[in-house]
Amino acid sequence: MAASEARGAAGSGFGRGGRAGGGGRVPSGVRLAFVLPLLVGALVPHAFAGGGTRRWFGGRGEGQRAEAQAAKDAAAAAFYELDTAQRGLRISVETITAVDSSPEARRAVEGFEALGRRIDEVSHTYIAAVDAHDLDRDELDAATANRARSELARAKEELDRVKGELDRYEEGLAPLLGRAETQLARLAPAVERARQALRGASGALDSVRDGGLRADDLAARLAALGPELTRLNEGAGRHGVPETLQRADRVLRDAEAVRAEAERLPERAAEIDRRLVSLRTRTEALTTRTGGVEPVLSELRRRFTAPCWQDLQHVPEQAAATLRQAEERLAEAGKARAEQRWPDATSLLSTVRALLDSTDEAVSAAGDRLRRLDAVAKDPKAEIDRARFAVRDAQRLAMAGRSTPDPRHARPLDEAVARLDRAVDGLEGRHPDYWHFLTELEGVRATAAHVVGQIREDRGGGAQ
Repeated sequence: MAASEARGAAGSGFGRGGRAGGGGRVPSGVRLAFVLPLLVGALVPHAFAGGGTRRWFGGRGEGQRAEAQAAKDAAAAAFYELDTAQRGLRISVETITAVDSSPEARRAVEGFEALGRRIDEVSHTYIAAVDAHDLDRDELDAATANRARSELARAKEELDRVKGELDRYEEGLAPLLGRAETQLARLAPAVERARQALRGASGALDSVRDGGLRADDLAARLAALGPELTRLNEGAGRHGVPETLQRADRVLRDAEAVRAEAERLPERAAEIDRRLVSLRTRTEALTTRTGGVEPVLSELRRRFTAPCWQDLQHVPEQAAATLRQAEERLAEAGKARAEQRWPDATSLLSTVRALLDSTDEAVSAAGDRLRRLDAVAKDPKAEIDRARFAVRDAQRLAMAGRSTPDPRHARPLDEAVARLDRAVDGLEGRHPDYWHFLTELEGVRATAAHVVGQIREDRGGGAQ
């Protein structure tokens, strides 16, 4: 930037072959401005002793020279202050661009570049004013001193004005800079946590293997993280801060997952062994129970009409087929366990459990059917009373606080009463269908429960 070049021209370049840091020739006036104060201490005593050769003009002229020199010093201070602020702000902008590629960040960079152009303009104006006037020249007249003072004062005002713009820009940059610094502060710890997680996963995997478990799938997942670690080691300078942070978080998460699964693997293997034993025992027990289904069906056929048992007549065959499937899946699960294919073993055991659950339900259904039919054949009144109580309870709730029930509630309850009466009437005769009777009364109770729930929901909503 021109401000930096100007700083070299105005001071730091002197003493290095007479050239500024930017490579340009330092004006003689600027060199004298910095060298003269060093010589005054040595020359003044001799001048007053009568040995000096400098021609001084006194009175008003010396005062104007001093005012011009003061203006020059003030402008120089303003210039260096602006240059220092610009240098510091450039570091902030570079910090933001290293982290943030958002439109807001791009606008901030554009604003800094625009400010840089204005800084260049006022810096050139200042340098031109300094070069135009040699305030140490013996022949400096009052008019020239006044003109130098005015130009240097105007240069200072422009430098101060742009410094104010720079300060306001810096204030607006604070949120972006804060976020960027936060991300940079996270970078090194995040990368280190990722590395530690990888070391932890590797150690857990080694421990599992020492215990005789292969964990090939976990080893493959850990190996897949190797290239990611390489990229982390290459650093944010190559891959960018946001991407490096994301990569570190991803490596940390994946490595922690591998470590956790490796640490759980011995327990998982033991659990699979327990489930294999438990499901084999359950399969044997269900095989025994299935043998008792046929006598139950014979009793149902002998004592009750066909609608009471015909949906159960295929239970023995279906249960036997399902148990054969369960035994096959158990054998496959045992093989997967021996080969340490843990996901396969777990999945197969879940399949076996589902098959046994369905078999258990079917086998139990025959015995439950016989018990329920026995009970209702002996005393249907208990089932009738349960259904009537449910309907009456719903009717009382429907009438609570009302002179007439809501049709939405009254209609299904009336239909439930009629359904109940028809079911009771169906018991008349020599061979009643007790299963139809039971299912009808279950439907009546379900209707009553639905109406009760609807009423409570409606009233709860109205209360709110």
